[in-house]
Amino acid sequence: MALAQPAAKKDDDREDDSEYSPFYGIEKGAVLQEARVFNDPQLDARRCAQVITKLLYLINQGETFTKIEATEVFFAVTKLFQSKDIGLRRMVYLVIKEISPSSDEVIIVTSSLMKDMNSKTDLYRANAIRVLCRITEGGLLGQIERYLKQAVVDKNPVVSSAALVSGIHLLQSNADIVKRWTNEVQEALQSKAPLVQFHALALLHQIRQNDRLAVSKLVSSLTRGTVRSPLAQCLLIRYTSQVIAESPPNLQTGDRPYYDYLEGCLRHKTEMVIFEAARAVTQLKDVTSRELTPAITVLQLFLSSSKPVLRFAAVRTLNKVAMTHPLAVTNCNIDMESLIADQNRSIATLAITTLLKTGNESSVDRLMKQITNFMSDIADEFKIVVVEAIRSLCLKFPQKYRTLMTFLSNILREEGGFEYKKAIVDSILILINEIPEAKEGGLAHLCEFIEDCEFTYLSTQILHLLGSEGPKTADPSKYIRYIYNRVILENATVRASAVSALAKFGVVVETLRPRILILLRRCLYDNDDEVRDRATLYLNLLGDGQETVQEEAQGFIFGDLGVPLANLEASLQDYEASERPFDIAAVPKDVKPQATVEKKSATSKKVGKDVSQNTTANGGLSSGPDSYEKLLNSIPEFAGFGKLFKSSPPVELTEPETEYSVNVVKHIYPGYIVFQFNCTNTIAEQLLENVAVVMEATDGDDFRFVAIKPIVSMPYGAPGQAFVTFEKPEGACSLGKFSNTLTFYVKEVDPSTGEADEEGYEDEYQLEDLEVTAADYILKTGVSNFRNTWDTLDPELECSDEYGLGARESLQEAIQAVSTILGMQPCEGTDVVPSNARSHTCLLAGQFLGGVQVLVRLSVGIDAQKQVAMKLVVRSEDRAVSSVIHEIIANA
Repeated sequence: MALAQPAAKKDDDREDDSEYSPFYGIEKGAVLQEARVFNDPQLDARRCAQVITKLLYLINQGETFTKIEATEVFFAVTKLFQSKDIGLRRMVYLVIKEISPSSDEVIIVTSSLMKDMNSKTDLYRANAIRVLCRITEGGLLGQIERYLKQAVVDKNPVVSSAALVSGIHLLQSNADIVKRWTNEVQEALQSKAPLVQFHALALLHQIRQNDRLAVSKLVSSLTRGTVRSPLAQCLLIRYTSQVIAESPPNLQTGDRPYYDYLEGCLRHKTEMVIFEAARAVTQLKDVTSRELTPAITVLQLFLSSSKPVLRFAAVRTLNKVAMTHPLAVTNCNIDMESLIADQNRSIATLAITTLLKTGNESSVDRLMKQITNFMSDIADEFKIVVVEAIRSLCLKFPQKYRTLMTFLSNILREEGGFEYKKAIVDSILILINEIPEAKEGGLAHLCEFIEDCEFTYLSTQILHLLGSEGPKTADPSKYIRYIYNRVILENATVRASAVSALAKFGVVVETLRPRILILLRRCLYDNDDEVRDRATLYLNLLGDGQETVQEEAQGFIFGDLGVPLANLEASLQDYEASERPFDIAAVPKDVKPQATVEKKSATSKKVGKDVSQNTTANGGLSSGPDSYEKLLNSIPEFAGFGKLFKSSPPVELTEPETEYSVNVVKHIYPGYIVFQFNCTNTIAEQLLENVAVVMEATDGDDFRFVAIKPIVSMPYGAPGQAFVTFEKPEGACSLGKFSNTLTFYVKEVDPSTGEADEEGYEDEYQLEDLEVTAADYILKTGVSNFRNTWDTLDPELECSDEYGLGARESLQEAIQAVSTILGMQPCEGTDVVPSNARSHTCLLAGQFLGGVQVLVRLSVGIDAQKQVAMKLVVRSEDRAVSSVIHEIIANA
């Protein structure tokens, strides 16, 4: 069967037809039926190759095959070894490698592959080596080791490279075998074939990578000029940079070891090597201006290259250098200005952002004129980068705020998506806060924007700002028209926000109050209850018909309510309509829930639990990173622990209907873990004193107990916080399991008087066990451009593996489960799986303890039996961290 042909065009005149995939509509079942062609007595090589192509496409799209399906395909493919067609044989190698037969099936094809490995056809030999090393286990490798050693030093570079690459892969699982090839690999390193030399150097370094002295000796021997391959020389530059980073400078001269080699590579005849050396120099730790100068000179020459890839590489590297050494890049500004008109928009964007980082005050106006024409030609993601750079420039040169603010307002009125418009609005808000002179101009620009704003979130954000800052300006009346237009023209959410903004003007500006009252009365007839309720509330607060506004009204509109919202809600629910109006002053200021006497017995446990989850020690702060850090810093015992890295979500340690409600938050420091136990007494007849949690490490030797901080007194319904602190090795990812026992002193309480007995008794309550997992050391952090950030991380620090997740209801459930286990932030909306999708890729980002950035590509596929397979690819700034991510999934 021929591959599917494109559907007929409905309109021959259409010029924007999207590209058509020849694999569109391919289904696994149909392809498996087509695979029966492998069993035909007279093989059709072309047709067989087409079917294998479809199988490979399905596999690479994430399609999974059941054990039976994979076995049937494998046995059918092995029959194709009888064909002499070279093209078909190459396809057979590929599909066998991708199917990866099980150990009991490998023996079926081993003899054919070993025969090909000794064939006179070099192409067969190279591919057979690659496949054998991919699918065989250690036992068989021992039998073919002699052949592999010979292949490493084979005269044919294709065969030699195949053996070396196979060695790189085998090093992960059969390191002992590969390490015995050292002599042969060193001999291959002297090969005249560039690719062989490249692969030999990569393998030799991986063999020695755990021995710093051996790596240093390797670099020392090769930097004398024995490496000729440009690819190998690029590798050598990277290894040299690694040795430089780990070696101290010369005590007498202060020079770095091997720096002369990097500088010499800047004069190499190959552009690839020159750039790699320049990039290595710019990334040296604590690099000096003297060391940077030759690298910057080379990159400046690349800026005027006719090759787009060289221009892009140079400007991207200079962009990074400009973050730390802007003066060193200043000499390149004239060359970068010419790149603003570059056809490649990525190059132009990087050039602009670099110029904005390195430009001086006198060049701002000229840059703005050049950027104005450029902005309409690039995508939103590039525009956001430019906007952020302009914001930084304005903070650097605040006297240029008029020019930059005008530019931001102009692009704000142009077409663009939500993220782009939000970036502009956020930039204007920051400039208004940081530069007082820019306030009125910024507010005027925002007023113009909300006239045509299509995003509710941005409209409400701007209206809130106008209500807070507008009354303080020299002429507040000019903002009223813009705000009231929103009441007339916008949706209910924006109308409600506009009503609140109007009320703030009425409170502060006495001369405008009569006009504000008229406008608010009109809002009483709005068709949305939220708008009507707000108008009614503010009319009463503004004293409709009165000349003055009470101070309490000002405090209400501009301040907070002064009472916890949970208490206000409970009081409103208990209030029964009568002649007695509801009095907010009667709402208690503490966090004790206001339940009626009749409801106490039925709901006291639930109310106490809810309060403990939503309050902190001071009773008014909601749980969150900032409030946690503020709370911990206020406790002297924790003040010297350093910077708080992460606070976990609360983990329940009691069942919902128990006498005591306890959950725990784990606070992670570099050298300590503080366990915060949020405890609530849900028994009205008891007063608990000296409440503490006794923790014992049942698994984990890295933890050393430091201190317990108990709760002095815990009456009914009032939550409290007990703390337990453990020390661990600095920066270590220590894992452990703890048993927990709640201990306290009980005093009986008289329900009628609320007084507690003087005498009591000691008691304890067993809590659930608690684990400290590797995911506790990962902090959710998003990235604005995942692909760019991914590319900046070293591929050599990447770890990849495949997993079976078993039966799942959907891919959405599988991705949600993995994201929760890792505790990482989904990026670019990839956590949402399209309906009916059979495969999907989710992008995750986070930060590991110590500030190590981690990125994850999570590819999942589901079959007809709802069995989910997953491929996890991790990149980070530390290979050990990448391995930890896989350990988390493997042990989940």
